[in-house]
Amino acid sequence: MKTHPLDYPVDLAPDDGAILVTFPDVPEAITQGEDMDEALLYAVDALETALSFYVDDRKPLPRPSKPKRGQKTVRPSALECAKLGVYQAMTEQGIKKAELARRLGWHMPQVDRLFDLRHASRLDQIEAAARALGRHVEVSVT
Repeated sequence: MKTHPLDYPVDLAPDDGAILVTFPDVPEAITQGEDMDEALLYAVDALETALSFYVDDRKPLPRPSKPKRGQKTVRPSALECAKLGVYQAMTEQGIKKAELARRLGWHMPQVDRLFDLRHASRLDQIEAAARALGRHVEVSVT
């Protein structure tokens, strides 16, 4: 199965009757669940929250390492993946939010909301931002 560029390996460990989840590549993301399913569900939220710190601080996103054989991975939700992909393209190209706003003809609050992982941006807005950076958004159901 093809991996996604935002598939982050997780370490799962028993912890006093629960399952502790940590991310080797994103040390800020830590959570736990009562069982494996709950732990992995909470892991998505922990990962999104931790990655939002990088966006807020305008730092490059950590690159996921290759998972070890049998190691589980977690990725942000589809909308957050699209937003983070645009953010990555912007940082790789050295483009600031103000320049992206100029290219899109948007006001700065609109660009700020686009990179707020807790804001439910519209997909067409994310697609427009990707196009302004010479990229495109792909959606697939597998």
